[in-house]
Amino acid sequence: MATPPPYGHPDLEAFFDPAKPWSAELSRLRAIVLASGLDETWKWRTPCYTDADRNVILLGRFKTNCTLTFFRGAVLSDPHGILLKPGANTRVPRLLRFTGTEEIDRLAPILRAYIEEAIAAERADLKPERRSASPELPAELTARFTAQPALERSFAALTPGRRRAYLLHFSGAKQSATRTARIERCAPRILAGKGLNDCICGHSRRMPTCDGSHKYH
Repeated sequence: MATPPPYGHPDLEAFFDPAKPWSAELSRLRAIVLASGLDETWKWRTPCYTDADRNVILLGRFKTNCTLTFFRGAVLSDPHGILLKPGANTRVPRLLRFTGTEEIDRLAPILRAYIEEAIAAERADLKPERRSASPELPAELTARFTAQPALERSFAALTPGRRRAYLLHFSGAKQSATRTARIERCAPRILAGKGLNDCICGHSRRMPTCDGSHKYH
């Protein structure tokens, strides 16, 4: 059974400080996860649990709850219907939210079974079914393409995932003026061949994704 390193990453050890919110709940979750044989590491400013260096689970602390997230949650069978999407447009990860140790203790056998399935899914490299077609182009974007053909060519050259992220971002605005403003702000990124979440400053340590490093330069 894997165990926490006695002299692990200082941020990892600080994460489980008993004085911090949800420390009791997170410590319980930590024990359950480590009992599965996963290795404990520190990634994305939170505890990450891996199998042969492949990410399987994350723990998270928030104001109103703590979470256990499965990287490949969408491929798990979830017979108890307890897995949640982190966001409306999240495709693969799934999580559980907790606000008490009693709930964790009650679900412990189920969590162990889900963790075993998650490890097996990672080793088998299981992938969810292909997502549905990309969202339709909003009228505001179509109009912008007509006025600026170079933008349309640049948008078409992006990867499908980057195009989808932009379309979800634009279409998520209820007002036409807001959709237009979002398109205006993102146009330079698109022309540069960058995705919505790509780094444009060059400081990210997780290229091409922006990890917020620009805030410290």
